[in-house]
Amino acid sequence: MIMTRKIAVIGMGNVGGAVAHQIVATGMVDDLVIIDERTAKSNADALDFADAMANLTHHTNVIANDYEAVADAEIVISAVGKVSLQSATNPDRFAELEYTSTQVKHVARNLKCVGFHGKIICISNPCDIMTTIYQQITGLPYNHVVGTGTMLDSARMRRAVGHALDVDPRSVTGYNLGEHGNSQFTAWSTVRVLGHPVTELVDSKHLDLDAIDEDSRIGGFTVFKGKQYTNYAIAAAATRLARTVLEDAHTELAVSNWHEEFNSYLSTPVIIGRDGVLARAEFDLTKEEENKLAQSAQFIRQHYAEVDPANDKVGSEA
Repeated sequence: MIMTRKIAVIGMGNVGGAVAHQIVATGMVDDLVIIDERTAKSNADALDFADAMANLTHHTNVIANDYEAVADAEIVISAVGKVSLQSATNPDRFAELEYTSTQVKHVARNLKCVGFHGKIICISNPCDIMTTIYQQITGLPYNHVVGTGTMLDSARMRRAVGHALDVDPRSVTGYNLGEHGNSQFTAWSTVRVLGHPVTELVDSKHLDLDAIDEDSRIGGFTVFKGKQYTNYAIAAAATRLARTVLEDAHTELAVSNWHEEFNSYLSTPVIIGRDGVLARAEFDLTKEEENKLAQSAQFIRQHYAEVDPANDKVGSEA
């Protein structure tokens, strides 16, 4: 049997559309399934991608609105949500909690119904809670269900540090940890610039770490305020994570992963490969950072209780 690479993107809004476009434009997979409750939208996207093929260097088979076609996908990327529920003046990803949790539960039950057994990458917000819902309903192994989490926030931090020091953000390493939301924090103990601990550069380079941390935390809302959604940066994070799985790259990334000690999904650095989360990366946090991580986990758990599938009357079947 010929093996093909297949990814499904569920939710074809601004984010899902950007993810699907990047997958098609870069030839990441042989088969792409796109699903949206607005079937006319996803059918139109499929036709639009087909029209693009003649001018691309790669070919991708695009299938629209077919959950059965998702069953043997290697990866499902969840981009369902309703960003319009966000407020430009009072940013809070939990504004999407009720709506998106309902949608995610529906998608997760459909995935279970068709026998999907691959990996799930969750973009949907609040990311850590939605990732938890996917794992709880599908019953997939914890290491096969991850969220992009603070992978994007870490990129925003690297951009801000790089800008402050006039270096390429790829020359900055380190992580934002915890919730993909207001309780996240920059773990400055992990941040290096051209190999040097950033904390050693504060005085000589006049760095305001608090301002950079805030920029990382609310950077997405700055974009949202300007165009009423974000899409390119999160699409880059999601497709990089997906490619890391497909290529069995064993790359260290800060993504939302299951922490037994916190009874919660939240972001810390892990090694990602074909089998999902392969191992927890080794890193030493300061006592203050450890406390912030625990507080972030508590914040996630409290909100998860509001939408826990165990409290639903709906059965496990779609």
